[in-house]
Amino acid sequence: MDWNAFLLSLKLAGWTVAILLPLSVFIARHLAWRRYAGKAFVEAALALPLVLPPTVLGYYLLVGLGRASPIGQLYEGIFGGPLVFTFEGLLIASIIFNLPFAVQPMQRAFENISEEIRDAAACCGMTSWRKLWRIELPLAWPGLMTAFVLTFAHTIGEFGVVLMVGGSIPGETRTAAIAIYDRVQAFDNAAAGAMSALLLVISLIAIGIANLATSRAGARRG
Repeated sequence: MDWNAFLLSLKLAGWTVAILLPLSVFIARHLAWRRYAGKAFVEAALALPLVLPPTVLGYYLLVGLGRASPIGQLYEGIFGGPLVFTFEGLLIASIIFNLPFAVQPMQRAFENISEEIRDAAACCGMTSWRKLWRIELPLAWPGLMTAFVLTFAHTIGEFGVVLMVGGSIPGETRTAAIAIYDRVQAFDNAAAGAMSALLLVISLIAIGIANLATSRAGARRG
């Protein structure tokens, strides 16, 4: 069992969720209630990680974050080292390829909040921030929980993008999924099976907690 790789996966998933979920709330809220030309293409761009092969997305991220890119040059100028094949580069890639898993469930949840409720809150003098915290987020709670679980579980299990952008550097970019692949390549099926079983259990527990929370939220509304 490669515990360092497992802990690195948890660290990556935790940071991805912590950064992406607040950002996705505002993206999803905007997409749910705004109407403008080109919105369909914005939604399509956000959904690309769902349909692109991971290696294709990983290639573009590798190019976009590499030393020849403006982002890579800016990072290297500030921190003195490359962005790719580091945990920071892996985190940026993780945020990008998890966007649809966080945005889409929350967008559907915000769309289910009736316009009458939002208008009533506005008539009561609530500010936009107060409406968000007191009205919209409690009603969109099931979508938020689904986004959390999907983002966390997808980050834990992602392989192709992680391998392209991060490689397999122990303690830096070797996640559990990469470690499983390395163990299989080394014919260490016992270690690969143990790590795979652990990830399976974590995913089942996470999905079960999300289903329980959303069912309780639905029962309270009912």
